Amino acid sequence: MRVAMIGTGYVGLVSGACFSEFGTDVVCVDKDVEKIARLEDGIMPIYEPGLDVLVENNVKAGRLTFTTDLKEGVKDADAVFIAVGTPTRRGDGHADLSYVYAAAEEIAEAMDGFTVIVTKSTVPVGTGREVERIIREKRPDAEFAVVSNPEFLREGSAIGDFMRPDRVVIGTSDERAREVMSDLYRPLYLIETPIVFTTRETSEMIKYAANTFLAAKITFINEIADLCEKVGADVHDVARGIGLDGRIGKKFLHPGPGYGGSCFPKDTIALVRTAQEYNSPLRIIETVVDVNAKRKKAMADRVIAACGGSVAGKTIGILGLAFKPNTDDMRDAPSLDIVPALIAAGASVKAYDPEAMEEAKKLLDGISYCDNAYDTVEGADAMVVLTEWNEFRGMDLDRIKDALKHPIVVDLRNVYDPNEMAENGFSYSCVGRASIGGKS
Repeated sequence: MRVAMIGTGYVGLVSGACFSEFGTDVVCVDKDVEKIARLEDGIMPIYEPGLDVLVENNVKAGRLTFTTDLKEGVKDADAVFIAVGTPTRRGDGHADLSYVYAAAEEIAEAMDGFTVIVTKSTVPVGTGREVERIIREKRPDAEFAVVSNPEFLREGSAIGDFMRPDRVVIGTSDERAREVMSDLYRPLYLIETPIVFTTRETSEMIKYAANTFLAAKITFINEIADLCEKVGADVHDVARGIGLDGRIGKKFLHPGPGYGGSCFPKDTIALVRTAQEYNSPLRIIETVVDVNAKRKKAMADRVIAACGGSVAGKTIGILGLAFKPNTDDMRDAPSLDIVPALIAAGASVKAYDPEAMEEAKKLLDGISYCDNAYDTVEGADAMVVLTEWNEFRGMDLDRIKDALKHPIVVDLRNVYDPNEMAENGFSYSCVGRASIGGKS
């Protein structure tokens, strides 16, 4: 079995490396000459725990290769995966499918013999049909099938998600394609992974429905957190109390500054636009999108309030810039709203993130970037936790207090215990729990 993976972004590179770990011969194709050269040298374009080792091992084994030559990569492939970006299209919020369609045209010209063409990118319902039309128009005589196989990879744990998934969804009505996809995922049958075969349109919808539901859970608990603060309840106890209900589940019920990343923001907006186009509006998801956008902008006000109502002339130490830990992904990260708002309010900002600072430098101006967490809080008027990296959880509280000008901590990820912070003399603000003034 031979696979061509078009695109070496997050989805393409992780999926290609994992398929090669299954024993499949995989060639990853990308037009970015520099990226391919770096990959051949073992330099990863993204940070994902364990990915560098996985790639290195399979390159050495001869199962994983990289190329800029799509024609050569696709020519003898049994399955060709389209794993290119589908960003939000400027102006209307729809998914930009130009990269998907361009890949389809090139695949049509390169494929030889029966080929399964798989949309791995997150695409709106009906995209597979259009990909099929494009290829058929280019190659009327070609033997092929277009399949939907959405990814469900969480950044920071993507390899585990691929190797031990909750499920695999495959959308096809073609028996030969079903056989090829079954062979590709055969290693997962051995661990009894549910393989859901369905129609192409249903598969495309499953991906969007899953992401928007999870985004709705995050937004729900964030709004409950705000109410908990008003009424004196603890949102973590509330989340545990409802999460133990099997119909609800405990995941994605952790309060914070709002969701970000490469999936939820663009996928919720894209599904809203699709629903509007079909005159079947999704009012709940429209509200989720609106509430989340406003929440990220409002987080700077929490920091300002914790600093006595003004940050003018003050220095704020920011811990964490990526949208979540174990990734360097800055796409739609809350920091992109919070940091500029603090600077606009007159603050000087120092920041540290274990992995995302190089990406952050491309997006955030006017920040002093630090070498570690303690340098970030040294001489600052307040410390703000934006990303819940594990190394922040175990910081020495006495050292933090000595480093800060004022013992003010704004914890937007609730990584610290409020009572412990109070005992150590901090003025501590968190999410969904009562803020606590320090003891002198």
